[in-house]
Amino acid sequence: MTASMPFLTRRASLVAAAALALTPALTQAQAWPAKPIKITVAYPPGGVADSVARLLADRLAPVLGQSVLVDNKAGASGTIGMDAVAKAPPDGYSFGFSAISPLVLNPHLGKSPFDPARDIAPVVSVIASPVLLLGTSALPARDFKELVAAAKARPGAVRWATSGPASLGHIVLEQVKSGAGADMTHVPYKGGGQQINDALGGQFEVLSVNAGPAVMGHIKSGKLKPLAVGAPARLEELPAVPTLAEMGLPAANLASVFGLFAPAGTPPAVIERLNTEVNKLLKDKDVRQKIEAADNVPTGGSAADFARFIAAESASNARIIKAASIKAD
Repeated sequence: MTASMPFLTRRASLVAAAALALTPALTQAQAWPAKPIKITVAYPPGGVADSVARLLADRLAPVLGQSVLVDNKAGASGTIGMDAVAKAPPDGYSFGFSAISPLVLNPHLGKSPFDPARDIAPVVSVIASPVLLLGTSALPARDFKELVAAAKARPGAVRWATSGPASLGHIVLEQVKSGAGADMTHVPYKGGGQQINDALGGQFEVLSVNAGPAVMGHIKSGKLKPLAVGAPARLEELPAVPTLAEMGLPAANLASVFGLFAPAGTPPAVIERLNTEVNKLLKDKDVRQKIEAADNVPTGGSAADFARFIAAESASNARIIKAASIKAD
């Protein structure tokens, strides 16, 4: 009996020490938040990112017991807003909402004023916004297979419009060209507005664009023809339209992924708490309906999984950008 006492004493000491080590993190998580929280949206008001961020802010406020403010800081394809997040105090009261593009595309083009791996902490993946591949009135092909056949028959004749060089739509184009062995001409725009207007006027044959109510309206009216979609699965509104993965091009089957981010150094307990609350919201029926009504797909998951996904996408995009010699606009 007495021989075991030193072991039991040491064990009790270790347990006590572990409890003391955990106390600051637990106390911090329980005390947070003690004041209003700000979410910087890296895009202008009225878009997909803005609407989803405001939905989260409205639902998080009563759960957290503090106001959640949304501040739009748009420009440079999300880089300006995410730079503000990277430089914000890591005190658990500054977050950002953005697509992952400023972290996985822009740095490989020399366009990033911050180091994504060093300065930004992923919190939670929130939505995937599908990429639609659409034909205009200038395209005689009826489906994706006919599009590829036309591009192979006349290399460079098919013009594919995107919202700009190194945009996700451009990455999809390069992956389709590589995977299908079909040469198409890239037509870059500076944003999506003029791109859609010219698409409706038949100024090119094909475009890649994020799904949304306005685009879906043009599809339903017959002005734009859906050929394929970049998404985890077929869209409920377009059940007959295959994903690019179904067409044998899994590397091209890309969607815009948006999530919440924090400045590096934000307390892990705070990130874990916010991750937990957002995951709960993404399972809420009403929240899911609001997200899906805008043709987006709720995602969720752990902060670690989100970080791994971002790292993998960054490495993949680096290879694509180098192989295709993509340059910043």
